Order: sequence, then structure tokens, then C-alpha cells
Amino acid sequence: MTTTARLKIGDVAQQTGVSVGTLRYYETLKLLYPIERGDNGYRYYSMETVQQVQFIKKAQSLGFSLDEIRQILDVRDRGGTPCDLVQDLLVSKIEQLNSQIFQMTMFRAELKQYRDRWAGIPASQQNDSAICPLIATVSAKTNSNPKKLRSSS
Repeated sequence: MTTTARLKIGDVAQQTGVSVGTLRYYETLKLLYPIERGDNGYRYYSMETVQQVQFIKKAQSLGFSLDEIRQILDVRDRGGTPCDLVQDLLVSKIEQLNSQIFQMTMFRAELKQYRDRWAGIPASQQNDSAICPLIATVSAKTNSNPKKLRSSS
């Protein structure tokens, strides 16, 4: 047994407000490593694990994915300072957001055009054979659909 303070996974969960299941998931993603596994199968973590979990949650609040967080932690674990990587990732995120904002702005403008166009169509002129005659007038080539944005990000 080691002489350093050891925390069970439940202790880490209580101190960080992160569920035991999430901590186990982080371990499978190699974001956390127990310092020891007891004969009873319990995972034991160092006190630094609490700080590491807090770091993960803060990084997530900035929009970092768990994969990106693992990259940051890997640089640190190899003895490097990951701040350059963090800045590069942030620049990339900002560029991605700018693109999404542009696409969403275009989509909003397209929706406003439909709204304005449809506002002038009396119900008596709508074709009853379509589920919704208004939507039936939409071209299937709509490129600025935000669902497409979500699937690409």
C-alpha cells in the first residue's frame, strides 16, 4: 500500500459533483487513472484526481470535447505545457463558430423569406392534396438547414 492519500471513486464523485458512472467513463477514455486497484477491486485515486476532474469540467464548459481534453492531458502527462495546443484548439473553435453563425444567419434569412411569402397565400388557394401545401413549395436543396450543421459538428 502507498503512503499517499487515496480516494475511492465515490469520494472523488462526492468532491467533484461528477457521478461514479461518469468517472468510470472518463477512465475508459484514459482521462483518469487510478493510482491503485485494491484486492477488493476498488479503484483508488490520488488527491490530484479531484483537480483533474475539475479541469475536465472547466474545459468542457469552454466547448472542448473529451477527445480534445485527452490530447491536452497527454501533453501534460508527457511533461509538456499544453497551453499552445489549447490556444490552437480555441482558434479552431472560434473559426468553426464563425462558420456556424454565418450558416445560421443564412438559414434564418431563408426562413424569413418563406414566412413572408407564405403570409400572403390565402388558405383557399392552398392545394389540399399535400400534407402541408406551404411546405410542399419548398425546394429540397435547402443547404443551410441547421440539422445539417449539427450532424457535421
